[in-house]
Amino acid sequence: MARSPHRPQRARRRLSDGRSRAIETALKSRLEATLGEQLSGPVAQRHDTTEIRVAPGDVAAVMRTLHDDPALRFGLLADICGVDTGTTMQVVYHLWSDTTPDWLRVIAADLDRDDPRVPSVTFLWKGAEWGEREAYDMFGIVFEGNRDLRRIYMPPDYTSFPLRKDFLLPDDASRSPGMGVRHMEQARRPAD
Repeated sequence: MARSPHRPQRARRRLSDGRSRAIETALKSRLEATLGEQLSGPVAQRHDTTEIRVAPGDVAAVMRTLHDDPALRFGLLADICGVDTGTTMQVVYHLWSDTTPDWLRVIAADLDRDDPRVPSVTFLWKGAEWGEREAYDMFGIVFEGNRDLRRIYMPPDYTSFPLRKDFLLPDDASRSPGMGVRHMEQARRPAD
C-alpha cells in the first residue's frame, strides 16, 4: 500500500541495541500546546500510538479541538470502547489523522462506577452512535446527547452489564476456586 504524499514520515530513533524505533515527537508537542490544561496526565507514546487522558467533562471540547483544529485534523474515529478497571470506568477513543503517522488514543478516565456518564461525540462523528450503544449495552456507560442510546446486543429488558468486572454468572455465588468447570465452559463431545 502506498503512503500518502501528504502524510509525514516517522522520525527514527536508535535504541541502545542498535535497532531503530519510530516515534512522533511533533504530535506530542502539538497536543501539549493545544490542549494543555485539559489533559489530566502526561502525553504517552509507544510504538505507533500516542495516548492522552482527559476528564469526562472535557471530552466534548477536547474531541472538537482534535477534529476541527487544522494542525491536528483527527477526522476518523476508528473505535470507541468501554473499560472497567475494577475501580473506575473509562471510555477509550481511537482516532486517526493524515497529519501524523501515529494513531491517537484518547482515554476519558475516572468515570464514576455507580453512574458512569460522558458526553456523546455523535455531533462530530455520526458513526460514533454504534460504538456508544455497544459501550452502554456492555458496561452501562451513559453517553449524554446520544439520540438512540439503547441496547444493541442484549434484550431490552436485560438489567445487567456483562463486561463489567462485578458481573456474576448465575452459579458464581456458590462456586469456590477449584470446584471444577461450569457446565457452560465444558467442551461438547460429539455423539457416538
